[in-house]
Amino acid sequence: MAFSPFLLPNFSPLSTASPKHIDSSSLPSFSFLQLYKTNSNKREFPVPKVASIPYQPINVDYLEEEFSGHGVIFKGIGDSCVAKMELENGSKAIMMLPSGLITSYKASMWHGGTVELLQASVSESEEQNEYAAAAAGVAIQGGVSLAFDCVSEDEQVSWSPTNWALHDIRGNPQQEIQVQLISTDSEDKFEIKYIITLKEDVLVSELVVSNSKSSSLQLTGSILSHLTVSSPDATYAVGLERSDFFSRLPILSSFGIIPPDFGLKNESQISKLWQQMAQKAFMPGWGPKSQNDDGNEADRNQRENEEEMEGEEDDNYKHLRDQMSRIYTSAPTDFTIIDRGRRNSVIVGRDGFDELYMFSPGSSHEDYGKYSYICVGQSAVLKPVIVGPNESWRGGQRLYNPNL
Repeated sequence: MAFSPFLLPNFSPLSTASPKHIDSSSLPSFSFLQLYKTNSNKREFPVPKVASIPYQPINVDYLEEEFSGHGVIFKGIGDSCVAKMELENGSKAIMMLPSGLITSYKASMWHGGTVELLQASVSESEEQNEYAAAAAGVAIQGGVSLAFDCVSEDEQVSWSPTNWALHDIRGNPQQEIQVQLISTDSEDKFEIKYIITLKEDVLVSELVVSNSKSSSLQLTGSILSHLTVSSPDATYAVGLERSDFFSRLPILSSFGIIPPDFGLKNESQISKLWQQMAQKAFMPGWGPKSQNDDGNEADRNQRENEEEMEGEEDDNYKHLRDQMSRIYTSAPTDFTIIDRGRRNSVIVGRDGFDELYMFSPGSSHEDYGKYSYICVGQSAVLKPVIVGPNESWRGGQRLYNPNL
């Protein structure tokens, strides 16, 4: 079944149909953490029930009228919409509203064509009709997403930004296009702007966090970018030599892709990981704090059972063929991901964040398939960002295309 790029999002549990890898430019929006089943040794991971997120309907006609002339096209389906940014040089990006998920970044190349740099996949229902399938259960994973928790110092506010409103669009298709999204907590004391800028040779994702409370704000989490590759076996990270790191369990995210066999060398650990993911699935990022006793128990279990291994990267041309989940604490602000299979490279840049998250699913999966990706993230996991009263903080990520 072919999928339209503008499917109606749905928040019901997933069907049991097997996931398919598709072109990320045709992906719908969906805020959901999918848990998989693996046929290996008959293991089955629990599939959580997911509550709907009460998004407000988006007036696409208003958006077209208000923000025309900047190189952004809107297409609405149901209460959601797709925003497609395109420059005259051919570079383009697709974002879903109100989730803020970037499903596609096609970068212009020296040969005149474009190449998709992001990995995204969709699990589809067996329904034959596209819209019926979307209503029955469609889950989107991958791309570029945000997984953050915000907690006030007095613990009176605990909030994860998941519902983004379009704030402004600037620029033009000749030079650059900038889309500004905004999200606030229920008391309007914390505000986060999510600024996505598409330039001829780079896609920038930037956060501006503002705190108008009298107490400090703690920001924990990561920007997660799934970079498509031919296979992790043909992929290398260049420039991380002598960077300190901690090996940790993967970051849990509604839009993250994690193979069901990841970490099965330690079955006890992976079982606890998937149980925690099931408990946290109704929230992107790291899950709510103090929602209930089960959630607190999951957090405690995760802290107690994570096997943190500290080390220093000894390879400046790091082969990513093996499974890995690391947080680098002293990585350079820029490093390069090279895919020898696709003969392509991406320079990943960091601003404001102190940590770099890197995840490889390993190379035991099909080449050019669902798990042919490397996940990188500018993060604040081991060391949360503290935003003082009446202060603001800025941090972001750059995906630079050196092949133009």
